[in-house]
Amino acid sequence: QVQLVESGGGLVLPGGSLRLSCAASGIIGSISAMGWYRQAPGKQRELVTTITSGGGSTSYADSVKGRFTISRDNAKNTLYLQMNSLKLEDTAVYYCAKSLYDSQWYFEALDAWGQGTLVTVSS
Repeated sequence: QVQLVESGGGLVLPGGSLRLSCAASGIIGSISAMGWYRQAPGKQRELVTTITSGGGSTSYADSVKGRFTISRDNAKNTLYLQMNSLKLEDTAVYYCAKSLYDSQWYFEALDAWGQGTLVTVSS
């Protein structure tokens, strides 16, 4: 069974940067698309970014395009999210998730979630 563990969250000033990591145990990973969601207080969970199993294709929510970068190191079974130019509205709990498929991404196909890591952007 795959387990996902996020790390790297914290408090950062507006305009600052953070890098989140998602370490996966078990066999994932080079066969599964992965992604990041976030949930801000009082809001629904939203999809931030996804990456295919080989890393060749990525997608981003409009709100983070040009600021966030998703990447993965399949040798280390680790997913990353580099977040730059952080804004107040990026404050949320960030979750990594894994798809059953190598490139398809839809909610019902997600079979593993991390516990979340809190990112707080505040002055």
